[in-house]
Amino acid sequence: MRERGRWTPSKYVMRGEKLHPNRDRRELAVSSRLIARLITDKYQSAFRQYAHGLLLDMGCGKVPFYEGYRECVSENICIDWPGSIHNNVHVDVFCDLSQTLPFAAGTFDTLLSSDVIEHLPNPELAFSEMSRLLKPNGILLLNTPFLYMLHEVPNDYYRFTRYAIKHLLDMAGLELVRLEEIGGYGAVITDLVSKAMSALPLIGPPMASLIQGIGLLASGGLRSTPALIRFPIGYFLVAQKPGSGIE
Repeated sequence: MRERGRWTPSKYVMRGEKLHPNRDRRELAVSSRLIARLITDKYQSAFRQYAHGLLLDMGCGKVPFYEGYRECVSENICIDWPGSIHNNVHVDVFCDLSQTLPFAAGTFDTLLSSDVIEHLPNPELAFSEMSRLLKPNGILLLNTPFLYMLHEVPNDYYRFTRYAIKHLLDMAGLELVRLEEIGGYGAVITDLVSKAMSALPLIGPPMASLIQGIGLLASGGLRSTPALIRFPIGYFLVAQKPGSGIE
C-alpha cells in the first residue's frame, strides 16, 4: 500500500478491537450507518479467521478496512480505477477492474472485494480473474448490495441473488465457504427511509440520524427474522480456491 504512513481511518474506525462505522459525516453519510454496521459485523470475524499472507484490496478507495485486516496479513496491495471518486493516495496500481488485472496467476493469498462487483459490466470475467489471482487455498472475501439504491452511476450494473453468486463462483472454480444475507426487510426499510429523509432541508439529517439509530438498536432482531432470506440489503461471502483445504 502506497503512503502507508499517511493512512487514516475513513468509512470505518477501530474502537478497542472492533470495527465501527465512522460517525464523521464527511466520511460516512448518516443514512448509511446501519448498512455499514451490518457489513463490518460480517468482515470482523472473517478477517481474523481467513485473511492471511499477501492481500489484494480490489477497488480499495481510501482502504477503509485496513485496520480490520492489517494484523492478519503480511502485506496489502491496493488497486482501483484511475477515475475513482475516492481518494487514490494509497493505490499501488491503477487499472480497469473490469478487465484482465495486471498480476501473475496465483499471486495472492487473500482477495478483498467490497462493494465492487456490482460496478463491473462483465461479472463472469471478474470472478474468473479473482480465481486466477488467488493461490491454491487462497481466500476471497466479498460483499455486494442487493436491495439498495443506485450508486456511483452510471457505473452501477447489477444486483446479484445468492443463486447468481453461487453460479458465478462455480463458473470460476471457487468453492463456497460462507454465503450470508446482510440485513433483512427492516434494514432495507431503515436504509430507504433514512436516505429519503436525509435529502430534506433542515430537518432531514436529524430525522435520518434518528431513523438510523432506531434501526441500529433493532438490527439484531431484524437480522434474525425469516424474511432475511427474501429481503436482504446485501450479501457477504467467503470463498476458497481449491487446494488442500483451509488450515
